[in-house]
Amino acid sequence: MAAPGHAAQARPAQPARAGRLLAVDFAACLLLVIQYLLGMAVNVYVVLPGRHPGAGAHNYFAGAASGVAWVIAHGPGWAAAHAALGLALVLAALASVALTWRQGNRTARVLSVLGALAIVGAGFNGASFLDYGHAFSSMIMAGLWAVALVCYLTGMFLAARRPGRETM
Repeated sequence: MAAPGHAAQARPAQPARAGRLLAVDFAACLLLVIQYLLGMAVNVYVVLPGRHPGAGAHNYFAGAASGVAWVIAHGPGWAAAHAALGLALVLAALASVALTWRQGNRTARVLSVLGALAIVGAGFNGASFLDYGHAFSSMIMAGLWAVALVCYLTGMFLAARRPGRETM
């Protein structure tokens, strides 16, 4: 049994953690919407060159790293912004996973991990599209974007609920 003062100290931390998780999930949703808009701009206005570092690479991971580094540093502006924001989304996803892991809510953990996996999967398909130019990679990227957005919106809903009322 915990000391009475210890239990009282644990309760205020729950709303603070929920608030941080709400803020991180909200930031992830905003970044995802901006990423969607940048992706549409890339789709409509950018023609990626057929020859660039990473294009047609035999080693997928080396090609992906080369291609992403090239597009951020030397690629068309819209594509550079899209790729750079994708990396920022990975950081936001990792922050969300770290916060949910400490919160103790299993549903929030699962949503956060699924959202992070969707973002990472979208990133790999973006790199694949950049290096190989297959339209299905772009379609998979868009589908995983939607999965991530649903995960973070649901996470926001759960974080906004009063602590201690977990019904899921």
